Amino acid sequence: MVTVTTQLASITQESAGVLAPAGVPACRPDSDVAPRIRRPGPRPSWQFRNPPRQKISLAARGLRRGRAFVSPQGNLSPKYLAAKRLIDVTGALGCLVLLGPLMVATYLLLLVTTRGRPLFRQRRIGYLGRPFTMLKFRTMRPDAEQLKHSVENEKDGPIFKNRTDPRITRLGRLLRKTSIDELPQLFNVLLGQMSLVGPRPPIADEVARYRPWQRRRLAVMPGLTCLWQVSGRSEIGFEQWVRMDIWYVRNQSLRTDCTLLLRTPLSVFSGRGAF
Repeated sequence: MVTVTTQLASITQESAGVLAPAGVPACRPDSDVAPRIRRPGPRPSWQFRNPPRQKISLAARGLRRGRAFVSPQGNLSPKYLAAKRLIDVTGALGCLVLLGPLMVATYLLLLVTTRGRPLFRQRRIGYLGRPFTMLKFRTMRPDAEQLKHSVENEKDGPIFKNRTDPRITRLGRLLRKTSIDELPQLFNVLLGQMSLVGPRPPIADEVARYRPWQRRRLAVMPGLTCLWQVSGRSEIGFEQWVRMDIWYVRNQSLRTDCTLLLRTPLSVFSGRGAF
């Protein structure tokens, strides 16, 4: 009986050594200390972290999705807005009637010189940051955008201007000097995308580089003429230009609109800052 018991104990001890997990030392028969089991250490902290997400501002998201990202400001009185819209529609129709022959002649001339591409359509950022397609008579070569990198920018801020831009055609320079190239925007006024008076609509690349306070110029309807337009246009620096637009936002009224409209013809005839 003693012999059987001794054999069973011996088999148990041997099996304990054989069945021990790999890497774990078997417990000796004469030891009361449990073997140390090597457990895997903690995972590196980088394995738990998600890749950092790039923060996207509300303005950048609005530009990307084509949605408004600026709160309305200016004169929000219903009476003023109705009167302003009435002036826009009647004024645009009147200008189209008076300047229609000039626009048709310019269109036909550009139809020949530009090989059938007299109008230039560009995506601009309008009221509250919403995009729209602005119309102009073409004043540059058709491949102007591809050649932009070869032209030096003479202005500060996000705007791009060059007084002697070689991409501008001879006819286009005349159209810019007299502001005839802007006349197709009267149709944008009739469509409710622009007003006769308001900040000039920028392109998306410029707005993407705006500081938060500079976006306030988008809080009112863009226009054909503004304080910048009658004060020297491209001769004015970018920050001063924005401050002029913000001044208009703060002082928007029928009196301000009429004053700027009356000053516009003299500014157009002088050709100051038009390039």
